[in-house]
Amino acid sequence: QVQLVESGGGLVQAGGSLRLSCTASGRAFGVYAMGWFRQARGKEREFVAGVSRSSLDIVYADSVKGRFTISRDNAENTVYLQMNSLKPEDTAVYYCAADINLGSRVRIVVDDYNYWGQGTQVTVSS
Repeated sequence: QVQLVESGGGLVQAGGSLRLSCTASGRAFGVYAMGWFRQARGKEREFVAGVSRSSLDIVYADSVKGRFTISRDNAENTVYLQMNSLKPEDTAVYYCAADINLGSRVRIVVDDYNYWGQGTQVTVSS
């Protein structure tokens, strides 16, 4: 069992920055690929960014490339999402998720992830 707790969401003006954190329970954090997803009101949950357990594979959605950066600290059981140059269309609930598959590549499909946090709201005003 893995428990994930996100933090760092909030209200920010367009062009601003936020840093999301997700801390995991358990000692096996280092073997999981981790992902960030988001879900805007009335829309399906979508992949934002993912990082493999070794950080050798990192994937971003096209909509956030060049603006968001995902990183992880396995010693701290934490994955981060640095979000810069935020846009109103980035407004959503952001979720972190753990993929316990032992493959070395990041997967981008919601159903590939086994554990989810409760989500943190990010609101970007225009």
